[in-house]
Formats: sequence, C-alpha cells, structure tokens
Amino acid sequence: MQRMLPGTRALRTLEAAGRHLNFTRAAEELGLTPAAVSAQIKEIEGQLGTVLFTRTSRRIQLTPAGTVLFEAVGDALDNLHQAANRARKVARGSAHVRLSLGPRFATHWLLPRLSRFRKANPGLELTFDITDRVRDFDLDDVDAAIRFGNGRYTGACSERLFATDVVPVCSPKLMEAGDNPKEPKDLVYHTLCHVDCQTDDMIWPSWSTWMAAAGIDDFDDSRCMAFTDSSHVVQAVVDSNVIGLVELALIENDLAQGRLVRLFDIGVSVADEYAYHLVYPHRNSKDPGIQALRRWLVNEAESRVMASDVSIGGEDA
Repeated sequence: MQRMLPGTRALRTLEAAGRHLNFTRAAEELGLTPAAVSAQIKEIEGQLGTVLFTRTSRRIQLTPAGTVLFEAVGDALDNLHQAANRARKVARGSAHVRLSLGPRFATHWLLPRLSRFRKANPGLELTFDITDRVRDFDLDDVDAAIRFGNGRYTGACSERLFATDVVPVCSPKLMEAGDNPKEPKDLVYHTLCHVDCQTDDMIWPSWSTWMAAAGIDDFDDSRCMAFTDSSHVVQAVVDSNVIGLVELALIENDLAQGRLVRLFDIGVSVADEYAYHLVYPHRNSKDPGIQALRRWLVNEAESRVMASDVSIGGEDA
C-alpha cells in the first residue's frame, strides 16, 4: 500500500505555521503569501484526511493530530538539514574549509592577510560565510567559525587568537590642519564617536571608559555619537573631523596605509576574558584542513604587527 506523504516544501510550510501559529508570520519567513500558506495547509489536510489546525477569526491552533505531525516534521527537517550538511562536507573533503566570521573581522583582519594564507596552504581552499549570526555546526554549512567571546562553546573546540583594546583615532586631515589634540583632556573640544553595542553580558567600552583610563573623571559621553557597527565609526573618522574609539586589532591596515592616525598610547581592554577565537566542533578536531587553518591563524595572531608600533599622534607628533 502506497503511503501518501506531503513533499518537503509543504512540510516546511507546516513546520513554520505550527511554530508561529500565524499564517502571516509563516508566510513572511518562507517568502510566500498568507493565502499560499493557507492553501498548502489545506492541501496537506486533504492529502492526509486529517484536520491539523483549528481556525478562528483571530488565531490558529494546532489540533492534537496537528501537534503530533508538527513535532515529527520538526525532527525530520532537522535530521535532513544535518544529513545534507554532512553530505556537503564529505563531498568537499578536508582540502576545503568553510569558515564563518563577522564582516568586520573579515574586512579588517582576515582579508588583508588572505594572500599569505593561500601562499602557505596552496592545496587548501578556504571559503567564507560572512555573518554576525552564531552558526550551528550541525544545521549550518560551516566547518569552523571565528567569534568574539569568552571561548566557552558547548560541543566545540576553541582556540584563543587574541584579545582586543579600543584606542582613539583621527584622520590625517585633522592632523594636517593642526587641530589635533595634544593631550587627552583636549579631546573634550572635539566631536567624539564610539561603538554602542553589547556582546552577551559585556558592554563595549565607551568614551567615558577611555577618559577614566586617561585620568579624566566624570566625563559625560551623552553628546558623543554612537554607532552600532565599528565600520561606521571608522568611516565617520575618515570622512569627517570626528575622533573615534575603535578596536586596535581591526585597524592595523588603516594605520599602516595612513587612513587613520592613532592618538595617544592609552588603550582600554574590551573585556579581560573576551577575545577572538577559532571555534570548530570536537568531531573535526583532527581534520587536516581545520588544523592547517588553526596553525596559520595562531601564527598570524602571534606575529602580527601591533598597531601600537605605528607612530602615535598627539603630543609627540
């Protein structure tokens, strides 16, 4: 006797509708119209001969039969995702590593070094998943990730690369105009900007934090410009006469090329226990490709030229 089961696309619709208990939100997630979602659910119900949702003018609710199918579909789709990811990883082999990392780290730290990686590892192909989202090694098509955090990741190995400080920077134009601050207290006469974000329970250092480290108490940073992304801080500094507070580790290239000038030798640690880490699942701990990537990253992190070695502007400039 032939068993009639809905197709994968229909099952994804059922799972989204059951999770949201709202056809409109399910439609937004799937890129469909609410009418299309409703039609697919009705088609599944007709195919199975079972009512899966009760509908009122304001809400939908899973029936007992719908709950059974919804839970099974969720597990089945997760298993299919995991199997598909394992199949892709097996197919590409250990000579191909897919790395997930945030756009700031990719742009400002890894990409300027990528030619060195390829020269050191000619037989290893490295591709990227650029996102700030935390990926699931079981569900997402990635082999390893670079993440900023405390290094404690369930079910994964974590290799600490480096911690990071924030330092004040300005544009060369400001220096050339002779308007550069000579000592930290002069910064209060300039427009200041910084990153306003939070990682887990850690709040990113602001100008108040840096001023306190410089011996300036009771600084009010309410008039400072705050951005959610450090790239916007860097761009504001380059395009305008503002002074920004940015991660030293991610502006080495800008300092070396003269796009930015560091002011003073005072840096503030983002957080003592936080750092950039290479993260990968325990099952891949002996994978030759991941181990080659790990060795190269650790070597780069240890041997990188610190931005503090670049000429510092200010009183001695």
